[in-house]
Amino acid sequence: MSILSEDHTDMVEGDLSFLMDFADKNRERYLTATPFPHIALDNFLRPEVLDSVVRDFPSRDSEPWVAMVDKDQRKFAANEPSKMAASVRRVLYFLNSREIVNFLEKLTGIEGLVPDPHYAGGGCHELRPGGFLKVHADFNWHKQIRLDRRINLLVYLNKDWQPEYGGNLELWDETMSHKVAEYAPIFNRCVIFSTTDKSFHGNPTPVSCPPDRSRRSLALYYYTNGRPEGEVSDSHGTLFKNRPGEATVSETAVSLAQRMVPPVVLDAWRKRKKQ
Repeated sequence: MSILSEDHTDMVEGDLSFLMDFADKNRERYLTATPFPHIALDNFLRPEVLDSVVRDFPSRDSEPWVAMVDKDQRKFAANEPSKMAASVRRVLYFLNSREIVNFLEKLTGIEGLVPDPHYAGGGCHELRPGGFLKVHADFNWHKQIRLDRRINLLVYLNKDWQPEYGGNLELWDETMSHKVAEYAPIFNRCVIFSTTDKSFHGNPTPVSCPPDRSRRSLALYYYTNGRPEGEVSDSHGTLFKNRPGEATVSETAVSLAQRMVPPVVLDAWRKRKKQ
């Protein structure tokens, strides 16, 4: 299966037919997937085109990368196509194209999708050894284009990726009680899913690949003007969650305080905090 020519403006009819045929045959599968609507598609792009993206992917010391390192994540992101090689830029532009939007609308049933010309939070992603991204629900409002975030599309770029390297995409139920599905980030795999306040996902186990390798992907997000009433909430950023047994820094600090500080002092602190 293949869907991308060297220049997407010259896509052949068969490529578009493949996309729409896949959407027709898999829409029900997408909508009924658990823990939230999603689907994985292997061999998404023509291998020779994705090979060029792997070859020209921004190097570690190149200008585009922004480090995102805190207690919830350790990753690198680059979202300025103008600073990337033409081969990478071409694929990013294609994934923001009318053809992909038509495909996604048919697959997901969400009409009026709008791609993001700013690639906010998207573009090229890289997790180097030790990198991770805790389970989370994504930000739900794009401040620049003032639209609601509805769909994520991820394309993985990792050839010969071994299970022991980790980095699987995990999908969790809305109560964060158990992992429902996971996908290895193997070369030319595309994962598409609906984004809501309850679509908890991430790759929380630190990557353990060799020092000269990393977990690489392309990330594209799509928006609408409004969303179904049942999904409406206040605008928010990324909502990080703990897996069972995980504790945040603040939770660990409170637990330590409860063990070490006399109860009378803790009671006084709680009363003062309430005031």
